[in-house]
Amino acid sequence: MAEIKGIYAASMSIIKADFTLDIEKTIRHAENIIDKGCHGVAILGSTGQAQLISSKEKRELIEKLSKSKKKNNFIIGTGYNSLNETIELMKNSIKNGFKYFLLMPPAYYKYGDEGAYNYYSKIIEKVPESKIILYNFEKLCGYAFSISVVEKLAKDFPEQIIGLKDSTYNLYEKLKIENFSILPGSETKLLKGLEMGCSGIISAICNVTAPIARKVYDDFINDKSQTSNDKLCEIRKVFDQFNLISGLHSFKSIENEMFARLLPPLKLLNNKEKEKLLLELKTLNFIPEINKAA
Repeated sequence: MAEIKGIYAASMSIIKADFTLDIEKTIRHAENIIDKGCHGVAILGSTGQAQLISSKEKRELIEKLSKSKKKNNFIIGTGYNSLNETIELMKNSIKNGFKYFLLMPPAYYKYGDEGAYNYYSKIIEKVPESKIILYNFEKLCGYAFSISVVEKLAKDFPEQIIGLKDSTYNLYEKLKIENFSILPGSETKLLKGLEMGCSGIISAICNVTAPIARKVYDDFINDKSQTSNDKLCEIRKVFDQFNLISGLHSFKSIENEMFARLLPPLKLLNNKEKEKLLLELKTLNFIPEINKAA
């Protein structure tokens, strides 16, 4: 197995006025948060509005991303329910030099562990070169992984199933698989997870907290006293009061108006919500940078 360790952001997508993906700026933003402290970025995930972005735009993004100097720091999401479209995009990604994927099982339909196992086994059959991080987020897809199905997938496909992002939080404290990355989806779980043997986090809020999250991680690895974890957790708790995508784009749009668009039905926070967000972050001495390009 090939473990993923460290601080990973679930990166944001930049949307043009005509509601198409701004590929260049989306890549630039992802590279920027790596420069600010993230070990890597999961791109085309739920935070990146992948379920609302066209297949053509996804392919074009991956092709352009393959020319990035930080190419090896990216994990690719797909944002599809369709098995065949997922396989197609993964094959395209591998052709462009990407082999790490963050894959949530399909939404909408009701199924259990057997259905989830079959879904990933079919993907691996068609894309055996892939390295897959399972994405456990019941709130979005309606299914929560069990310990037994994760253990079975990791045992049956040790070269392909290499980790798990846990945003349902029913597994990260209990799952114990050797050489297997476990990454909770929240900064509030970072330090606790590291103390329990987890590998780091993959989080939306690392789009804005990368330097702080990296310090918490590095201080733990280097056995130093924690001076930033409380602030990191409090920032996350403020954002957790709102839709995370809406909150992030509202916050970042103060820095640069290119963040001010979302694909419908998503929308920015209303004025009252935005005022509350900014006021509470200001009390934590965490304010947006003004007029600085991402």
